[in-house]
Amino acid sequence: MVRLFVAVTDRSWFDRLSASAPHDEVNFWQPSGTTQFRALQPGELFRFKLHAPNNFIVGGSIFGHASIAPLSLTWEAFALKNGVSSRSEMRARIARYRRDPIALDDRQNPVIGCLTVAAT
Repeated sequence: MVRLFVAVTDRSWFDRLSASAPHDEVNFWQPSGTTQFRALQPGELFRFKLHAPNNFIVGGSIFGHASIAPLSLTWEAFALKNGVSSRSEMRARIARYRRDPIALDDRQNPVIGCLTVAAT
């Protein structure tokens, strides 16, 4: 049986990575970083669906690996393959999605979920 996971993402993440392709892999990061992703095994199908009002699947990939890591390590490992132009932009998005202005403080190193997927 083939399993499939549909992940909701914002258009800017998808557009930035699509425009800067090709990549060997990208990081589909999750701002909360509170739970380990267990929905798929490596090699299973991973699809990207845009937030409302677009609500449609825009692409897909193959799932590789899941981890939970601090922002600093995530940026060091993936840099632009995080779908943002800078570490500060990533920090701002984490703060916005968490609705937590404390995450904007450069002294903070928020932990996030990292889902490595093969770029297709």
